Amino acid sequence: MEKQQQASKEVDLSSPEYYNNRELSLLEFNHRVLDQAKDENVPLLERLRYLCIAGMNLDEFFEVRVAGLKQQEAYGSTQRGPDNLSPTEQLGHIAFRANELVKEQYRVLNEILLPHLDIQGVRFLPRSEWNEPQTRWLRQFFKRELAPIISPIGLDPSHPFPNVLNKGLNFIATLKGKDVFGRNTGKAIIQAPRSLPRVIRLPDKYARGENDFVYLSSIIHANISELFSGMKVSGCYQFRVTRNSNLFVDDEEIDDLLRALEGELPSRLFGEVVRLELSDDCPEELEKFLSGQFKLTDQDVYRCAGPVNLNRLATIPDIVNRPELKFPGFTPAMPKSIRKHANIFEAIKSGDILMHHPFESFAPVVEFLNQAAADSEVLSIRQTLYRTGLDSAIVQALVQAAEVGKEVLVVIELRARFDEEANIELANALQSAGVQVVYGVVGHKTHAKMSMVIRREGRKLQRFVHLGTGNYHARTARLYTDFGLFTCDADIGEDIQKVFQQLTTMGREGKLKKILQSPFTLHKAILEMIEVEIDNAEEGNPAKIMAKMNSLNEPGIIKALYRASRAGVKVDLIVRGHCSLRPGIVGVSENIRVRSIVGRFLEHTRVFYFEALGEQKVYLSSADWMHRNFFDRVETCFPITDAKLKARVIREGFDVYLADNFQAWILQANGTYLREIPGDTRRFCAQKELLDNLTDF
Repeated sequence: MEKQQQASKEVDLSSPEYYNNRELSLLEFNHRVLDQAKDENVPLLERLRYLCIAGMNLDEFFEVRVAGLKQQEAYGSTQRGPDNLSPTEQLGHIAFRANELVKEQYRVLNEILLPHLDIQGVRFLPRSEWNEPQTRWLRQFFKRELAPIISPIGLDPSHPFPNVLNKGLNFIATLKGKDVFGRNTGKAIIQAPRSLPRVIRLPDKYARGENDFVYLSSIIHANISELFSGMKVSGCYQFRVTRNSNLFVDDEEIDDLLRALEGELPSRLFGEVVRLELSDDCPEELEKFLSGQFKLTDQDVYRCAGPVNLNRLATIPDIVNRPELKFPGFTPAMPKSIRKHANIFEAIKSGDILMHHPFESFAPVVEFLNQAAADSEVLSIRQTLYRTGLDSAIVQALVQAAEVGKEVLVVIELRARFDEEANIELANALQSAGVQVVYGVVGHKTHAKMSMVIRREGRKLQRFVHLGTGNYHARTARLYTDFGLFTCDADIGEDIQKVFQQLTTMGREGKLKKILQSPFTLHKAILEMIEVEIDNAEEGNPAKIMAKMNSLNEPGIIKALYRASRAGVKVDLIVRGHCSLRPGIVGVSENIRVRSIVGRFLEHTRVFYFEALGEQKVYLSSADWMHRNFFDRVETCFPITDAKLKARVIREGFDVYLADNFQAWILQANGTYLREIPGDTRRFCAQKELLDNLTDF
């Protein structure tokens, strides 16, 4: 203890120089995603997909993170994080780094992807390259599909600037001449219909190949004069605004969360504008005009050397039938223990079952609920849903179970950002089918991933539980890496029943035996396990911590890891997204390594390992090491106790990722990332290794 106190006097572990800013770290992640679009080892259409993902990530970053900072700035907030940057300082740094990202996005599109796609017969035809038959067909398309539903608005005192939609495609046109009423308006705003696709495939009759496309914006540009008869259009420029999409729900005032959210959702379309994207050829005077309309500064404007919404290209990889330009398909494997038994409950009783998605199939999770719905011995099903669509097979199984008279309880987290509307629709549909639906706890998002079936086994009731690190969503189970565990462990079953009762009754259900839970025990337990490693290291024993997660920013955990490093504990962190910890600082974090893996699948597993004098404690969790996960959400963290499964988690969750020298980025002490280069050693890709070893190609 004295040694620890002495060490704490030597270095102030709260010093801002030891912390990366969360927002800037998140931007760095987007740069790593964009790098996938440049990687010649990635199939061409997948590179285009990565470009779009980077664009969509940036949209959400502005809608949520930048919007929040702007609100803090407007309210005069003086609050600073561990990095000691004020909201205004953060916004300045963000504007610089985000502008670099946007410029690089369009360079990659124009100089790399479009030329390579053109060689492969996937073409995006600019107006300058349309031949006469194409021009005629596109003019007819405009007259037939666009002109009847476009409503250009000439700007004058009786036609003020319209309230344009969040992330919608818009144009500002400059006009010469007088309109039919003799007015000289000078400017007009055109909003592209949201009902039409942003990219149009040319019919075979007019195309050079089967994959010739034209931007909707190009069609509008080419035919804009049709909308202003008798006037001359002297200029036409695309623009797009990003609005604050945070929903405000006063937790202390609401008495019906569903109705409160239903009332707030429309505001997302018309929140305060936080970013203006503008075509790079737009005159400066129009930029100033638009900036003034939206009350933006110069640093809020982003010039785009191409379509102002790169996300419009996101559909191309799916609609272009060129398998050789995409990742090869694979068939997720079925766990052997499930294949051995016709009944999934018998399989679970034979031993805990670990599944690693997407390499192993998500189908057993669906089958678990399907069999529960059909099994006459099953009395009750309890389920959390966070991001699950109405058409989900899991939802259908829950509805079927309720319809045949089983007790079905579903905890739906309505406030899953950008899925609120879908979750409200889901809640209403489940209630109509007789499912008991609750919305979790006001003030704490229910982020835990858990399912429990209670089945009569002779004279006793047996609990069967599924716990996971990811959502109950079949589509993301093929895109995200996640672990799932089936168990009928009595202690875990009792713990999960208590958690469900907490969510429904709000009562105190007593101490949990094996499950760590936010907002109650998880943070304290992680700190205690770090302290054990510190003590072991100081006593000269082997000490090691490994953790894999999406994000890391909780100051208490970071300080504990710094102290662990100073004590000699070896710490390996695999953090996909933002990371506020700075590794490799002499005297502070030289024993900590941080890497980010960006590959074909979105790394989503949360896995924690503590050496514990050879006991090797291994946990899977729904929670990242963030303040919100520890204190503002309901999360579960569960142990892997079976020796074989524990070895699997260590091998598949850590060993292969720490050996990756192909898709790994190493966090430097200054907050930047460097991509690891194989050099003369054999190229090793963790995700490919897992695909090769776990899937059935």
